[in-house]
Amino acid sequence: MAYNDNVLSRDTLSSLCENLRKNNSIDAEFYARYGVKRGLRNSDGTGVMAGLTKVCSVEGYYIDDGERIPKDGKLIYRGVDVDEIVAGCRRENRFGFEEVAYLLLFGSLPTAKRLTGFIDLLSRCRELPQDFIEDVIMKAPSSNIMNKLARSVLALYSFDPEPDDISTENVVRQSIQLIAQLPSIMSYAYQVKRRHYDRKSMYIHPIVDGQKTAEVVLHSIRADRQFTDAEAKLLDLCLLLHADHGGGNNSTFATRVLTSSGTDTYSAIAAGIGSLKGPKHGGANLKVAQMVNYFKEGVQNWEDEGQIADFLTKIVRKEAGDGSGLIYGMGHAVYTLSDPRAVILKREAEAFAKDTEFEADFRLLSAIEKLTPEIFAREKKNTKKVCANVDLYSGLIYKMLRIPEDLYTPLFTVARVAGWCAHRIEENMTGGRIMRPAYKSLSLPQDYIPLYERTEDTEALGHRAYIPSEER
Repeated sequence: MAYNDNVLSRDTLSSLCENLRKNNSIDAEFYARYGVKRGLRNSDGTGVMAGLTKVCSVEGYYIDDGERIPKDGKLIYRGVDVDEIVAGCRRENRFGFEEVAYLLLFGSLPTAKRLTGFIDLLSRCRELPQDFIEDVIMKAPSSNIMNKLARSVLALYSFDPEPDDISTENVVRQSIQLIAQLPSIMSYAYQVKRRHYDRKSMYIHPIVDGQKTAEVVLHSIRADRQFTDAEAKLLDLCLLLHADHGGGNNSTFATRVLTSSGTDTYSAIAAGIGSLKGPKHGGANLKVAQMVNYFKEGVQNWEDEGQIADFLTKIVRKEAGDGSGLIYGMGHAVYTLSDPRAVILKREAEAFAKDTEFEADFRLLSAIEKLTPEIFAREKKNTKKVCANVDLYSGLIYKMLRIPEDLYTPLFTVARVAGWCAHRIEENMTGGRIMRPAYKSLSLPQDYIPLYERTEDTEALGHRAYIPSEER
């Protein structure tokens, strides 16, 4: 409903929200007073311990005598360092996402026979239910592909003969089908968006048996269906690195929270998609692309580090960019000295960009990575270690692969669903209790006033400063 609608105009909404803002104001000092760990973070920035997992480990520091000591980042899938997985796939010149999906789901590296069988299983599960494309995707297009992914996943519930069965076997079946089907759903949603919102041609290609996930994506989004093996393996690398990131990242935690309630797989995975859509989470790679455009408009010479540093300073001071004060692609909740995913993607991006029109973009991102820590330290008076995160270079890689910006975050979803499903299975098997953290109420008692006696003044009484009982 648009703002100029006669029912919900801006004036109507402004009037409704005036008192709402007053009644939802909480003084920041109360969070410290009651020991509230905002964002489920400890005072030193580390995460509150909320669970145990065998699926994935994210390491960026260690604690020595109570002090947080930075170290080079490590991403470990089921005990296997992701650097070793990448090296193994590169050495043998093969795809790795399907192997990682198997590892995350089942806990061990597959044999060659099991991996071949799993890849074949995913290929056979890619077809969507009959009439799903026409009835669910085409008849209800969305301008945002993440929104359409979430709605489509929820709609799959209606096509599942056993949607509420949360036995391990059934959830594994649903998980394999979701990992297989999300690339197709994403591609169809994008094509419908092109036709309905962009007024461009829509092209839907038939699924090819035996293709790996990265190949499925490139085959489905390109009009000519053509791509090189190098392009497919570069996209596969991105999917491999995005497949999981521990139980504490926002989307995985959201999936586990819903899983703890005993709800169905589709509801839990849709929650993960909704979380990943946020610009503070999966949407950050698109923000990096937008930030690069701000640099192109605001910096005369991209090769001049002084000019780049000046513009970065303006961004931090909220004088440039999107006004948030954030340098997207820099900083992470866990990683301190380095994000292993960013290290790998930077190396691949540099090699792929060499002698192409993308070299300047790469050098700009590299300069941003180099200069940001010093600018943060100076402007924010903060000595915390700041490193590039996975989003800084992933967007450039997608750009080099001619992937439209509409699909940057959805591609993250296509990869991360493997991790979400692994954590959902683990939560089902080991969690045991519904997640229910505590919130302290700061509301004051107020009398019930009969409707005919209420005035503007009595309504305003709902907003009163909270005073702790010991100070009253």
